[in-house]
Amino acid sequence: MINGIHHVTFLSADLARSRQFYEGLLGLRADPHRPQMSFDGIWYDVAAGQQVHLMRLPDPEAGLQRPAHGGRDRHVAFAVSDLAPLIARLDEAGVAYTLSQSGRRALFCRDPDSNALEFIE
Repeated sequence: MINGIHHVTFLSADLARSRQFYEGLLGLRADPHRPQMSFDGIWYDVAAGQQVHLMRLPDPEAGLQRPAHGGRDRHVAFAVSDLAPLIARLDEAGVAYTLSQSGRRALFCRDPDSNALEFIE
C-alpha cells in the first residue's frame, strides 16, 4: 500500500536561519514551485519525488526538553554516500552531533529549530 515517503515537514521560527542550515550547510536546493499558502515556507528537493518542507509557524512545543541524542527523539533519516564531508561541514559550522549508538555509520544532529536529523552512510 505505502510505496515511499513524499515529504517530511518541520516547523521553522526563522526561515532565513533555516535556509542557511538546509541550503548552506546541507546543500539542499529549494523547489521554486511551492504554491502560495497562508504561511511562509520553503520546499527542498532531496531525491526524485522526495522533499523536506519547512513551514514558518509557531512551534506548539516551544520550550520542550529534547533528548541530547537525536536517535532518542522523533527524527527523519537521510541516506548519504559518505559521512566524512558532512562531519567536516558540521564541525566547521560548530553544529553538535552524536554518532549512532548502534555502531552503524550514522550521525544525528539538530536543525536550528531543534528538529532531529539522522544521516546514514
